[in-house]
This record gives sequence, structure tokens and C-alpha cells, in this order.
Amino acid sequence: MIRLELISRLLLALMVFAVAACSQPQEATNEAATDTEVQPVVFVLPDDPGDDDGYSPIKTYEPMNIPDDNPITLKGARLGRLLYYDNRLSGDGSRSCYHCHVVDKGLTDGLPQAIGAHNKQLTRSSPTMWNVGYLAELYWDGRAKSLEKQARAAWTGGNMGAKNFDSVIAVINSIDAYRTQFQAVYSEDANVTNIPKALATYMRTIISDDTPWDRWQRGDESAVSDGAKRGYNAFTKAQCATCHSGVLLTDQQFHNVGIGMDAEKYDVGRFKVTKLDQNRGAFKTPTLRDIVKSAPYFHNGSVVTLVEAVKLMLAGGIDNEFKDDALKPQDLSEQELADLLEFLGTLSQDSNLGQAPALP
Repeated sequence: MIRLELISRLLLALMVFAVAACSQPQEATNEAATDTEVQPVVFVLPDDPGDDDGYSPIKTYEPMNIPDDNPITLKGARLGRLLYYDNRLSGDGSRSCYHCHVVDKGLTDGLPQAIGAHNKQLTRSSPTMWNVGYLAELYWDGRAKSLEKQARAAWTGGNMGAKNFDSVIAVINSIDAYRTQFQAVYSEDANVTNIPKALATYMRTIISDDTPWDRWQRGDESAVSDGAKRGYNAFTKAQCATCHSGVLLTDQQFHNVGIGMDAEKYDVGRFKVTKLDQNRGAFKTPTLRDIVKSAPYFHNGSVVTLVEAVKLMLAGGIDNEFKDDALKPQDLSEQELADLLEFLGTLSQDSNLGQAPALP
């Protein structure tokens, strides 16, 4: 019995170590990999922007809207990828963009509310980055109308804390490899405009379209279990697809489901952007991709488990003066609920984003 207990403790310790290791990006090197080493990722664009259909990494969806002044190029995406993983871009050198969007947390940070540079406590949770290039409005309240604007706000605001961005830019421009790449892509050194452009270009390559659910939708009946197939029917029956619609699994709209509305001073959400009372407490519908990994849930991270989150929504949300009228209680059996949760598990995306590039 003692021997078995010791073995169990050893296995538990190894599991904890492995989980901890997964939360940090593994840096790629140029050295030859052995059988036990992680091979460096060869980064390529997920789609050719020169194709007749434009830049369309998700073929079952419309082409991605790319601004004329920031076209998708491999050189630009590779530059943005370096910056995305570089702690030197932050105001205190403590974190990169990846810090808040890690693979084993579904490209979130796993915190109720994000913590920014200089240990600044932020008020909302970090949303997932999957398919972010397809979103017309960014942030939980949709205040950023382009990925470039979002990247600049996150970089110079509370997330990355580079309010004194001139000093950060000076550091980037002091690195020969960065200066060479900025000149090759933008014909100028790094500045407050082209750094967000490079980041946005890379973020437009963060694509989820090969989950078990996607493969099933493309005709592979073996990709998901019978329980997950029943769960998809339950998902439709409960009208979840009204908001979590299409291949993106979001309607890109803003809804008040009652989260946080019982606070004395609640987060007004979309109202801050539109100034319309019907938008008080409304937040953007998040995608369900990688939802199993991205706890805790909702804009303030107030719901700890996926089961709790699903049950809250099936109950019709939390009543308040501004709750979305379309949100109604749904009646599912315990088996249908279990199947629904099994379906949500098929939305998990395998990824090598946890392996960081070798930085200059």
C-alpha cells in the first residue's frame, strides 16, 4: 500500500509539472532537434491572400476584411509573430501579448479579470483570440472598430502598459533584426503605427477551423461521438445557435444576459460605446471555440465552470431591467445537458501557438 501511495504521489507531481510547463510558450531554436526536442514551427500563412477569393482561411465563411493600408503578407505576419511573443513590447518588460492568450487556456489567461503590465488589475476577462481577424468590432464592448486599433489600445493601455511607447519603440529599433524586418515590410523603422499593424497581421493568422466539430461538419462522421451529435441537436433545440451562430459560433452582437447586473455599480458594457439604454450591461457574444479550456466564463469571469455557465444560460440568464428579450428559459433533460456538454468538448482546437519563435 505504501509503495502504491508513493507511486501515486510521483505521478501526481509529474502531472502538475507538465501542466505548469504547458502555460509557457516553448521557444523555438535553430539547433537540430533530437527525438525528445520540440521541432521549431515553420510559420506559413493559413491562406494565400493572392487567391481569387482573397484572404479566406476559413473556406466555409466569407473572405476576411483586410484594410487597404495593411495587406496580408508573409513577411508582415512573421514580423508580427515575433512582436506578439516579445516581452520587450510591454511597458515593464514583464509580458507579451501571448501572456494573456495562452494555448492551454483556450487563448485566454484563465483569470476572472486580466492583470496587465505593472501588475495593474483590469476589469474584464481576456477573450479568446481564435478567429479574431473576422470580428468587425473588438473588445467585450466592441469599442475598437479594427484589429489595428485594438492592438494599439492593448499595447499602449492597461494590458501591455506601454504608455511611454517611445521608449519601447527605441528598444525595438535598437535591435538590428527588427529594424531590418520593419524596413522590409513597411520601408521605415518601427513606430506607433506600424507595430500595431504587424501585430494585427499576425493575429489574422490565428485560425480555428479544424476542431472535431468542423471535421464532422465537413462529412467525417467518425470525428465526434454519438453523444456529441445528440448534444448538437440539444444545442439547436435550446436555441443556443441563435447567438452562437455559424462557423464562428458567434453572432458578433451584444446581449445583456444579466451577468454582474446585481452590483451597486455595474459594468455598463456596450452602453459606453452607443449611449443607448438598451445596451446597458450588454456584451459581445463570445465564440464557443475552445470553450472547455477557457474558464472562468463571461466578461467578468464570475462563473467558474462550464456546467454552471450552461445552466445559467438555459435558465434564461439573470433577470434585470435591461436583459435581452430573446433570452428565454430552455427545458433540457439531464441527458440532453450531458450531451450538450459533450458537444462543446468537440469545439477544442489543437494548436502549436504555445511554441514561441526564437526572438532577435
